[in-house]
Amino acid sequence: MVESLLDQRVAVVTGAGQGIGREIAQSLAEHGARVVLADIDAELVDKAATEIGGIGVTCDITSEEQVHDLVGAAVGNFGRLDVFVNNAGITRDASLKKMTVSDFDAVMAVHLRGTWLGVREASAVMREQKSGSIINMSSLSGNPGQTNYSAAKAGIVGLAKAAAKEVAHHNVRVNAIQPGLIRTPMTAAMPPAVFAEREAAIPMKRAGEPAEVAGAVVFLASDLSRYVTGAVIEVGGGRNI
Repeated sequence: MVESLLDQRVAVVTGAGQGIGREIAQSLAEHGARVVLADIDAELVDKAATEIGGIGVTCDITSEEQVHDLVGAAVGNFGRLDVFVNNAGITRDASLKKMTVSDFDAVMAVHLRGTWLGVREASAVMREQKSGSIINMSSLSGNPGQTNYSAAKAGIVGLAKAAAKEVAHHNVRVNAIQPGLIRTPMTAAMPPAVFAEREAAIPMKRAGEPAEVAGAVVFLASDLSRYVTGAVIEVGGGRNI
């Protein structure tokens, strides 16, 4: 086990039951962190936590009370909070013509409200510690049928930058990561022809793997990035070049 980067640090990862979130939790643990995994799916998060060796917490990140309790669980079990990864997300794709207000609101609530609650609760603890790293998962998305998702993910970038300015003098850092096309259960639901078309448009000519997103998280969680805040790191194989 490589422990030098995050040895004994306490990390919370939302949406950690599967996909990118699970891989992030795994990578943080492999680098020595004590990890609290959160997910709305109790069965998935308990299984992931058992396999990774962390603590599983069932949490709806749109709930102010549940996010507060999630941070409290980390501090209660480990005495501190060093890393908070706002990763949980959903999609409700549809064209503008067919998208319902409820589909728009659901995506905004999970991605934007959920991330804001995570930033608020985590930073409250980290300010008192005078240290901490908050990592928000945005996206390179700007695809047709994803006006709700794209708007929410763009908002996460603005949230990260504004929050970074607020808490930088407390030695608390807030950054964002923008994954491109990554192989996850979410993208596996895409029609194969659409996936292939988007993959072909990437300069590196392949989709990314969850571990490649997790690597960027480990960097932002560690002291390797101690002078990095308010930044947006693209993990997209050159998609925006």
